[in-house]
Amino acid sequence: MTMEETIARINELAKKAKTEEGLTPEEITERDHLRRVYIDAMKASLVSQLENTYIVDEKGNKHKLNKKG
Repeated sequence: MTMEETIARINELAKKAKTEEGLTPEEITERDHLRRVYIDAMKASLVSQLENTYIVDEKGNKHKLNKKG
């Protein structure tokens, strides 16, 4: 499943959750799983971006960002 399909399914489930019908227990489990997949993908993307980020000081020297904690 692509990220676009994952987001579309999350949105479908969110709309259904707001109706009187609500979500079945299986759909709640699916929604929670899809949300976790989405969050993990976004975190991985951010970490990758930050690992390739450098700070340039006033002398023009590049310094890689250091991880905190």
